[in-house]
Amino acid sequence: MAAPVLAAAAVADCFAQSYGQARQKFLAGAASAGLDVQSLTHPRRGQDGEALALDVARFGPADAPAVLMISSACHGVEGFCGSGVQNALLADAGFHAAAQAAGVAVLYLHALNPHGFSWWRRTTHDNIDLNRNWQDFNRPLPANPGYAELADAIVPATWPPTPDNEAVLAAYAARHGALALQTAITAGQYTHADGLFYGGQAPSWSRQALATALAEHATRCQRLAWIDLHTGLGPNGVGERIFAARFDPATLARARQWWGDGVTCLEEGNSSSAPLTGMIWGAVAEICPQAQYTGIALEYGTLPLPHMLGALRADQWRENHPEAPAAQAAAIRRANRDAFYVDTPVWQAQILAQGLDTAYQAVQGLASS
Repeated sequence: MAAPVLAAAAVADCFAQSYGQARQKFLAGAASAGLDVQSLTHPRRGQDGEALALDVARFGPADAPAVLMISSACHGVEGFCGSGVQNALLADAGFHAAAQAAGVAVLYLHALNPHGFSWWRRTTHDNIDLNRNWQDFNRPLPANPGYAELADAIVPATWPPTPDNEAVLAAYAARHGALALQTAITAGQYTHADGLFYGGQAPSWSRQALATALAEHATRCQRLAWIDLHTGLGPNGVGERIFAARFDPATLARARQWWGDGVTCLEEGNSSSAPLTGMIWGAVAEICPQAQYTGIALEYGTLPLPHMLGALRADQWRENHPEAPAAQAAAIRRANRDAFYVDTPVWQAQILAQGLDTAYQAVQGLASS
């Protein structure tokens, strides 16, 4: 069964202008689909004083042999996109019928990082990048000498940065290459708690909440798939399917059988993403080792990479400088949201078409594995 083509009004109705509105849409969609919701409540409040939670809705029996997980807001502000895809799937009776016929349960994980979603930040309330946080903190953490060298230039003392500051980054790229600069900034670092792509020194609340959800819902299945929805890398509106599992030729081949030969792989060097450390799919090996696992990050493009990183750098500077003028801080926050959510009908339609198609393909793949 092919994914449906949604009318413009239906597309717009899937998306929201705030975390609170997105959560309301998700809870209403789950209720309309007859699904119960388990809410794991965050200890902080949102920017509008609202409650924050990882909301978990399951379609299908607890003993289903196959489970498809679809998650949003690993990187907070990216949840505007991911929540829209989840809301569209909840409203699609044909998708649930296809999953039921295939013996596949669907697990919706709405807002892995609800604090970042609400506050328009990519990170958790303690500035941790959830997708760099899945480490064994009893062992030495990965070193990132490139970030250590560039930390003061990546998040400078003043914003906008000075020409001399930007020259430091340009010189690094000239010496080592553009990919090396991207890797130094984005791969993950564990030494600068007030910097970008910080992986933390302990499991974050979001990591612990995700572990709770997986332990309850993904430890009895034989086959497990995961579509983790992201934005920020690649051409505008294009959903790159990035292999998100431990590198293994058979697993990569299965992902490409399900989702096409265009599935990219960090280990092969053909992704818009640099190599990363501490990614959340590490949860599967730890918590769900009984299942044959296949996963991707569906990464939708928004802005060119320098502009996206510029928005993140500005937002981290703002976070580090609460004394910043209110107008400047507000403009930086809005720019950060816009760097990860393109609020136009065309972009939204592209996102849903690709998101629904990917979910249907996952159900078919799980049924045939």
